[in-house]
Amino acid sequence: MTSGTPYELPDVNSWRPAVWANVPDEQWNDWRWQMSNRISTYDEFARIIHLTPEEAEGLKAETKFRTEITPYFASLIDPDDPECPVRQQVVPHSRELAGFEAMMRDSLGEESHSPVPGLVHRYPDRVLMLVTTQCASYCRYCTRSRIVGDATATFSRKQHDAQIEYIASHPQVRDVLLSGGDPLTLPPKVLEDMLRRLRAIPHLDIIRIGSRVPVFLPQRITDELVGMLRQFHPLWLNIHVNHPKEVTPELARACAKLADAGIPLGNQSVLMAGVNDHPDTIKALCHALVKIRVRPYYLYQCDLVAGSGQFRTSISAGLEIMEALRGHTSGYAIPVYAVDLPGGGGKVPVLPNYLISVSNDRAVFRNFEGYIATYVQPANYQRPKRNKWTGQSTEEPGQKGVASLLAGEGMVIRPEDWTGTHTRGRDDDQAGTGGEASHVLKPDIISVEDIKNARNVEIAPNGDEPVWARLN
Repeated sequence: MTSGTPYELPDVNSWRPAVWANVPDEQWNDWRWQMSNRISTYDEFARIIHLTPEEAEGLKAETKFRTEITPYFASLIDPDDPECPVRQQVVPHSRELAGFEAMMRDSLGEESHSPVPGLVHRYPDRVLMLVTTQCASYCRYCTRSRIVGDATATFSRKQHDAQIEYIASHPQVRDVLLSGGDPLTLPPKVLEDMLRRLRAIPHLDIIRIGSRVPVFLPQRITDELVGMLRQFHPLWLNIHVNHPKEVTPELARACAKLADAGIPLGNQSVLMAGVNDHPDTIKALCHALVKIRVRPYYLYQCDLVAGSGQFRTSISAGLEIMEALRGHTSGYAIPVYAVDLPGGGGKVPVLPNYLISVSNDRAVFRNFEGYIATYVQPANYQRPKRNKWTGQSTEEPGQKGVASLLAGEGMVIRPEDWTGTHTRGRDDDQAGTGGEASHVLKPDIISVEDIKNARNVEIAPNGDEPVWARLN
């Protein structure tokens, strides 16, 4: 029996611009040298790129968002092509200085969901820890430009303590995501101490890190760093690659170290006009990622933050991309296309419509080719009652949403001020569920036999509590 081919990566590096051609490899491969030699000024950019007038204006603008790029990532820029997808992501442009309709400072409403500074508790069972304001390089479309724009400000040990204390005191939190800024830019001892304290919390199952350091600064993924991270399993890491041009031999080697240490890797991309908004580009990106053992995770619609106006696409552009992926490549190579709703609504997945119609006994689907088929549903299916094999229920005060209606825990979800709007001048006594006005809807009355055959029907002990139905 022949053995399989071992997984080997080419020991080559990306091309360097002339300005860095004579830098010794020992320095170039030192992440500290990369960080201390980041480029940020007009003159520095002009040494490696033939700047357009619009890029020159963007670089010289006093109000521009923070600009710092590692020499490694700058070496991926095509110096002669303004449409280079790497170039557009990190080089300032005059277009980003213009506002646009619906632009927001905090488009995801993170500050309104922040019980302590830097911690966002938007979903019932997981939290986001913003642990630093520093990144290895800075994206022009940054969702948190309000936080990372100041090079002199960052989160303190006191704020980290408050974040960890909040997590420890909320047992419903089973998953924490470290982000910022970029957690992998923290001093190693600070990051290790933070991870150790989080891992000591009994109810915390998963620790995740969101980082673009492997992409901006793959030299940072050293054996020492990976050895430290692997102490804190289960630990997951999501990177951020937007275009196949960013998938270099250096990134492949960095991801191999992380994957070999048992750290599952995912990727989050942002859909951007002129960068990756063609179906073939996203497909090529997804294929390049899975080759280096990174699972495509999310494809985000661009957020409504300052600087992102030039990158925004229509939702239909994203749906067209998803249509070109489903059925045309492996399922594990397809990310979830999502819109992070403005104002803090959270992530909503967006898919082409494959379900055409549904009745009580049949569902009609179409596939990526336009093939249409009927799926016959079972006639006697009933959802099982809870037993010892059912997963444990978790508390989600006020956040169960539509799932609570399906579980029979309520009949309606009313928007704010819905009741007041629809009283339309009636007295409070008439507007309530106990009012006698003929136009106020009463709960349906059904028979005992129907109740026996129904699912998720709750009977109130005395008939006074909110119920699905009243017993006849």
